[in-house]
Amino acid sequence: MAHQPHRTDELQHASFLIILAVVSLLMAVIVLPFAQPLLWAGLSAIMFQPLYRRVLRQLRGRRNPAAGLTLLIIFFVLMVPAAWIASLVVQEALTLLATLQQQPLDLAVLFDQVYGMLPKVAQEAVNRSGWGNVTLVQARLQELLTQSAGMIAGQAVSIGSGALSFFLSFGVALYVMYFLLRDGERIGRTVLCAVPVERSIAERLAGRFLGIVRATIKGTGVVALVQGALGTITLTIAGVPSALLFGVIMAIFALVPVIGSGAVWVPAGLYLLLIGDYWQGLFVLLTGFFIISSADNVLRPILVGRDTGIPDWIILITTLGGISLVGISGIVLGPLVAGLFLASWSILREQRDEDEEAALHIDPINVDASGRAPDADAVGAD
Repeated sequence: MAHQPHRTDELQHASFLIILAVVSLLMAVIVLPFAQPLLWAGLSAIMFQPLYRRVLRQLRGRRNPAAGLTLLIIFFVLMVPAAWIASLVVQEALTLLATLQQQPLDLAVLFDQVYGMLPKVAQEAVNRSGWGNVTLVQARLQELLTQSAGMIAGQAVSIGSGALSFFLSFGVALYVMYFLLRDGERIGRTVLCAVPVERSIAERLAGRFLGIVRATIKGTGVVALVQGALGTITLTIAGVPSALLFGVIMAIFALVPVIGSGAVWVPAGLYLLLIGDYWQGLFVLLTGFFIISSADNVLRPILVGRDTGIPDWIILITTLGGISLVGISGIVLGPLVAGLFLASWSILREQRDEDEEAALHIDPINVDASGRAPDADAVGAD
């Protein structure tokens, strides 16, 4: 009967852990529909925390007005221009699609030009593969354009419900961002104290997480936006139609390692050369190679200051996997998960190295015959 209270305490503790796990799971299920708005609200609050601190100093420590003013600055400086650019991109996409339907590309002429430049061995390989049947390719392309137009028309019916869902998610993100800007540091400290992990490890993991967020959004996101803007300007000067649309596509490709913005400006430059616009094609290719591609090497060290330590092949796999899992948010979520994964294992290795180093520095005088250090209380008692 002497061990009964101890067993009761263990049972109560286990029951509490079960209740905690069930409640946490239910909470995750309830907020799952707003997972992406909450994700972007948290990341935005982390990124704009320096702006909030600056506004807070100007308002002499009044947190509520500082958070509200910071949110207004973010809304009018970033979100309103982004919405305006998005509307222009949609208009250009619809115009380009209508143009291609009315005046489809003459693939036969382009194919003859490219085919004539190929060596004889390559020409024979093209003939064997069946790619020489330009008529079939042209028909399939026109069919694809028709299906795309039908898909856009079909989606028009659900625009109302989609817009309602978007504005609801957008409102939730802004509302949550307000409180995260105001109370983010306090919430972070509370989470660090509550996490059932050693405090030093939790602080290291939090520091790595903030560094990864900074590198992913400031390093990758800003560089992609700059490359997209440079691409839009380059294509506009070269006279390419729908330059803004292709610039946005270039920015999206710039977020994906290995592929990069060259997936847009290289075909654009080659196409201009094929149709006889030689100076425009050379301008696009040279600008893309020397300016657009160099923006990454120039801006990333300035914005980030240090590398995240994540190999490019891991970023590529996690980015594509994140996109397939959660959509466009996977561009950010994938590298974040990869960074936390690598950081967790790195912290575990560092912790083991520190433990081994501490074990090697045990004073040999205070080690008994069995090779173990005596208990601290016992030493103090002596």
